[in-house]
Amino acid sequence: MTSFSRTPTTPLTEFQNLNLLQQVLLNKRKDMENSVKDKFITICLLLLYTCLSSFATEVSFDGRAIKINGERRVLFSGAIHYARSTPGMWPDLMQKAKEGGLDAIETYVFWNVHEPRRREFVVSYVLNPCNPKAYLLFFNNIGEMLMLLGNLDLVRYLKTVQDAGLYAILRIGPYVCAEWNYGGFPVWLHNIPGIQLRTDNQIYKDEMQNFTTMIVNMVKQEKLLAPQGGPIIITQIENEFGNVEGSYGEAGKSYVQWCAKMAVGLNVGVPWIMCMQHDAPQTVINTWNGFYGDSFKQNNPNSPKMWTENWTGWYKNWGGKDPSRPVEDIAYAVALFFQSGGTLTNYYMYHGGTNFGRTSGIYITTSYDYDAPLDEYGNLRQPKWGHLKGLHTAIKMMEKVLTEGNISTTNVGVGVNATIYSANGTSGCFLSNKNATSSATVTFQGNQYSLPAWSVSILPDCKKEVYNTAKVNAQTSLTVMKPNGAESEPAQLNWVWKAEPMKDTTVKGKGTFSAMQLLEQKAASGDTSDYLWYMTRVNIPKNDPFWTKNMTLRVNTTGPILHAYVNGKHIGSHVGIHWKFMVVLEQTAKMKPGLSTIALLSATVGLPNYGEFFDKNVFGIVGGPVELVGNGNITKDLSNNKWFYKVGLNGEDRQFYRPGNSPHLRALKWNSDSFVMNRMMTWYKTTFKTPLGNDPVVVDLIGMGKGHAWVNGNSLGRYWSSAVADDGCGGQCDYRGHFDSGKCLSKCGLPTQRWYHVPRSFLRDDINTLVLFEELGGNPTQVNFQTVTIGTICGHAYEGNILELSCQGSQTISAIQFSSFGDAQGTCGSFQKGTCEADNSLSVVQKVLSCYICAFPGYGVRNEKIDNFQSSSGKRPRGGGLNRHGQGTRLGEWE
Repeated sequence: MTSFSRTPTTPLTEFQNLNLLQQVLLNKRKDMENSVKDKFITICLLLLYTCLSSFATEVSFDGRAIKINGERRVLFSGAIHYARSTPGMWPDLMQKAKEGGLDAIETYVFWNVHEPRRREFVVSYVLNPCNPKAYLLFFNNIGEMLMLLGNLDLVRYLKTVQDAGLYAILRIGPYVCAEWNYGGFPVWLHNIPGIQLRTDNQIYKDEMQNFTTMIVNMVKQEKLLAPQGGPIIITQIENEFGNVEGSYGEAGKSYVQWCAKMAVGLNVGVPWIMCMQHDAPQTVINTWNGFYGDSFKQNNPNSPKMWTENWTGWYKNWGGKDPSRPVEDIAYAVALFFQSGGTLTNYYMYHGGTNFGRTSGIYITTSYDYDAPLDEYGNLRQPKWGHLKGLHTAIKMMEKVLTEGNISTTNVGVGVNATIYSANGTSGCFLSNKNATSSATVTFQGNQYSLPAWSVSILPDCKKEVYNTAKVNAQTSLTVMKPNGAESEPAQLNWVWKAEPMKDTTVKGKGTFSAMQLLEQKAASGDTSDYLWYMTRVNIPKNDPFWTKNMTLRVNTTGPILHAYVNGKHIGSHVGIHWKFMVVLEQTAKMKPGLSTIALLSATVGLPNYGEFFDKNVFGIVGGPVELVGNGNITKDLSNNKWFYKVGLNGEDRQFYRPGNSPHLRALKWNSDSFVMNRMMTWYKTTFKTPLGNDPVVVDLIGMGKGHAWVNGNSLGRYWSSAVADDGCGGQCDYRGHFDSGKCLSKCGLPTQRWYHVPRSFLRDDINTLVLFEELGGNPTQVNFQTVTIGTICGHAYEGNILELSCQGSQTISAIQFSSFGDAQGTCGSFQKGTCEADNSLSVVQKVLSCYICAFPGYGVRNEKIDNFQSSSGKRPRGGGLNRHGQGTRLGEWE
């Protein structure tokens, strides 16, 4: 199945399966064919690309670096996954990445969204308008061939990368991990008889090769590989298999060899990599993933030292705390990597984004913010973005000597090393202090340098320090959530509601198929929904010795969530939080004489994505047992009863989440009176106006329990506002010392995720619809829409450096609290004024009011706290300067 790129109006995240997608396309046919001429003009404008050939780029490598057109390069890359943002966000994300000093963008390719059903591909195919027959083909098949891919349009994404002047690293996998549902595998793979995933199994290898070849052929056809003039300079096969390879024995080893041979045989013309693969064949490059990459040794002296995943933060689990990684530690790790001979690093993630729909891995939150340099909404996360930008600039000053020079390292103090790169009479140096608690003052080549603990100084000429990883010279920005400022928007949203129809399941026990056993959930459902009903009937006459009015229902489940009903009445639930999945649910069940219906609703929250044989984890009530305990503790095992199954909710099948004017949707009756709250299995709907401005939009789901959210039919993803982080948060986060995912945690006792991203491309110009399915029970009266903006910025300027302050976007600086010369106390948002002041420093700094951007030279001025931003429009200012006595030109003269 193919599509033609165009600006999407209905992203694919709206669709629950391909049948629905195809139905939507057929519904559009009539309107399209009524205005073919108008559509022809529109599509021509959207698809009209220059027909000139792009310049080919030669990509090769040696033991020092990736070579672009024969020249060794230092490369900074950042992970931005196309499916975790929207096409409307892509150009801005790319521009910010480029401004941040990146050379390339990396993305995985997600098999399960591009081949959701076997041999039915959802990919992008852009017609070449230089061929007139292409238009004829397009319009002869307009109903069948126009597919609105939204954020799954990989070709459009890669062209956006190229338009920004960036290279691309395409990690095809097709196993990706990525905290993505089932590691990126489509679940139909699991259900093929005889298949074994990620090993020397011919059935699996055939499927893997088929998909990989399809992706490679697509990028070749679109001329997206560097030798064709495209942006792709590196491709990846498999992913982190070396971490689990030992569990697969000899079959795992032969699988690695096959992967490399298959990939190289596709003749992409750029290097293939295999990350975390110590035994990767010499035809591919083995690379490293982790928090630190300096100790990594490549397995081939003819391969460069490459770091494919430099983890900028960490992901969140439902019920977990908020992780973050200090930028000082990231910069330290990167500087050490280049000091030790590395020449390519990729930040994972540079922009994390959002797990829309049901794409997140098991118990992974909908937010995939990852504490990345660009936050979930695309804003600069400062000081992380700015401090790393400075690092990239400093290292790029040494690019030639880093890739061509001789390397020598000497010890110049306890835990302090000096590394000199020298070539053709030039040199560049690194000074590293690996002590986690003590700073160091060292003499190097006749000059004295002060090195904070756990830091690296970069000296591009081996004389002047231009950058130190622990000296943050970028502003700190604090984001705030502002109420929806749309005109005439009510203070509280007006809701209607509808109960999930369950009579057929909980009372009648009707299903769509049956079995004489308890089936595993993903095998039975194909993972087309989080929900699977298990239903059976039990006939117990009143004169049966087993009979008693109050029996006990005992259900063994592999979880993670189970709701139990007897004769239409809810009798109990198990909701696994903090990874408590496998349980025995035991509840009193009021039976009736004769025929009774037992209905069990099992729910998943994503599927596993990592580990050896992760695909074999089981879910649901597989095998049971399910038992009734009756009179005299007599136990009746129901596991081999006839069980009826229904995949998904009735509200999903009937598309309660979709707005629209179809007769089916108009016929749905929503209740506007007798409003109910804290009720299980309930659908809620409301309307709202689009917030003013261009700031990112979020919906605050405080007060809700667990469920799923849609705006205008577009899935925002799962929500679980009642999942609260447990205890265990430490005090202030210290960047010094080795970092791990449990080191810098915050927000204990608060909802793991309260705000959910609503991309502006999901919104309409006027009235929008929000639909929530609430599984556990919640109070929607507290739900509201907000915008994300910068509320406060703080700066710390070291002597000899320039500090640039910016409000981002259209906001201008409207108030400054104080300027201190060195001894202010606290952190950004809670600074206390120090004692070291100049009489006129504040008045001079206040000259930046009403400016968008200002710059301060570092004469010891530090800890400027600026807040109360105001939105404005007009020309951007030109930065001025201050001397150390507080005299100088106005900061921000109008251009």
